[in-house]
Amino acid sequence: MVAGEGAIAPLSEDVGRLREAVEAFRRRPKTGRTQEQISHELSQVRVICDVMELEFSDLASEFAATDEYDQQGFDSPISWLKQVCHMSSGAAGDRVCAGDQLQRLGQSADALATGEIGFAHFALIARTAAAVGGRFDEVELLRKARKLNIFPFRNSCLHARHAANPERFVNEEKEGVEARSLTLTTADDGVVLVQGILDKVGGAALRTALEPLAKRAGKGDHRKLDRRLGDALVDLSMHALDNGVPSRRPHLQVTTSLETLLGLSGAPAAEMEFSLPISAKAVERLACDCSVTRILLNSDSMVIDVGRAKRLVSGPQSKALRVRDGGCTWPGCDRPATWTSAHHVVHWIHGGSTDLPNLVLLCYRHHWMVHEGNWQIVRTDDGCIHTIPPLMGFGSRSREPD
Repeated sequence: MVAGEGAIAPLSEDVGRLREAVEAFRRRPKTGRTQEQISHELSQVRVICDVMELEFSDLASEFAATDEYDQQGFDSPISWLKQVCHMSSGAAGDRVCAGDQLQRLGQSADALATGEIGFAHFALIARTAAAVGGRFDEVELLRKARKLNIFPFRNSCLHARHAANPERFVNEEKEGVEARSLTLTTADDGVVLVQGILDKVGGAALRTALEPLAKRAGKGDHRKLDRRLGDALVDLSMHALDNGVPSRRPHLQVTTSLETLLGLSGAPAAEMEFSLPISAKAVERLACDCSVTRILLNSDSMVIDVGRAKRLVSGPQSKALRVRDGGCTWPGCDRPATWTSAHHVVHWIHGGSTDLPNLVLLCYRHHWMVHEGNWQIVRTDDGCIHTIPPLMGFGSRSREPD
């Protein structure tokens, strides 16, 4: 397809040859081949696909220079390519850019035609050439493309763009910051749908905070990665840190009746700010280590008395608890003390005391498992922690969690 200084051969001849090659592959015997033969054919077909992508890019660029898309009722050539050619916006943009830069990237086109690089490499080179302009060095970038896979090569392209025009690079990062957004939508059942965009630094900061919290918690932790990341985000929100020192936790305002707090039958759910009503079990968990303010209402919901807020676990008790337990006490869990909260083995709602022998540290996930998940946690006289799984019907108990 490509010859000399990037000159493009007649399209019909190239397409004809490529179609003949594709037909030859289709007619090939599909049995009796060795593994080596299969891998060789696979690589050859990939080269043909990449060359066809370059042909498509040349056509896409030519099409984008016309007003045909407008005459067909589309607002841009990218929209036309998305609809008619069944492509994503990014893929369509890459093809148009690659076609625009094709005449300028003769060496890279030759390398693609011989299978030294793939179309994904070429698209990155084209994007870099378009961004850098006259300071673009095809030889150096192509040398790296021949050696690197796509992800590390993308970094090489970004380095080249920064070296050539650091001011533009910074402006693009500013645009990323300005594009930050976070949308929280509450579904009918109270589940919150999260959708957002973060810039490079913001995204890296979030992932840096979440990744350690999203590790599997022991051998029995079978949660998938997306579930673990979701749990980690909640964990991060519930136990914020400030320069490595535990800060005051987020203030969650929950309004509940005494009947709900006691878990009595027929009691209503509790009200929580920024949320739909929550269960008595969730209230019980949140009440393990919180400040409680008594507010009495009359029959017309008028406030007739407000008591003082009472901290159920005092500051000295909290410090002693962290020194004693060192972190989450659930067997196999490695959450540090700064990412835990105090749990009453016998809840204070049911008469349990707020003394160290009746308190243990639990991370957010395992605290949830004890209350909403109906696991039981027992501290023996020698200080050992044992967990008891919930009953599954009338059969035998399920086995270990971790």
